[in-house]
Amino acid sequence: MSEEPTVALAQGTFDILHPGHLHYLEEAAARGDELHVIIARRENVTHKPKPVCPDRQRRDMVGALDVVDEAHLGDPEDFFVPVRAIDPDVVVLGFDQHHDEEAIAGALAAEGIDAAVERASGREPRYEGELLSTGDIIDRLIAERA
Repeated sequence: MSEEPTVALAQGTFDILHPGHLHYLEEAAARGDELHVIIARRENVTHKPKPVCPDRQRRDMVGALDVVDEAHLGDPEDFFVPVRAIDPDVVVLGFDQHHDEEAIAGALAAEGIDAAVERASGREPRYEGELLSTGDIIDRLIAERA
């Protein structure tokens, strides 16, 4: 009798992929046997500027990373639709995501989803000029190309 794989879940906007995203996804993948990632739909992003890249493009780029087993678009109306379908054992939050671990754990429990909630560590730049945020990449593009 084989054991079910441990499923880790990460989520975010992943607008312009950068080394910080890869660090987050690698840490999330290390917490399970499978890594599923939910990409927020543009229309649902309210806590920061809306993504520049289309939803499907962001999903396809994240899904192309070797560390990701499956990338999913978020549901336009109910955050928990893909979470219920994935049925994760652990939800890994990015180090700088605005979500509160206890609130997420409570919401998961209220939905009948038995999953631990953990936070990934941050990553420092490894060399001068390395950009670890979408906002920093956009700011540099505007400064140097506008």
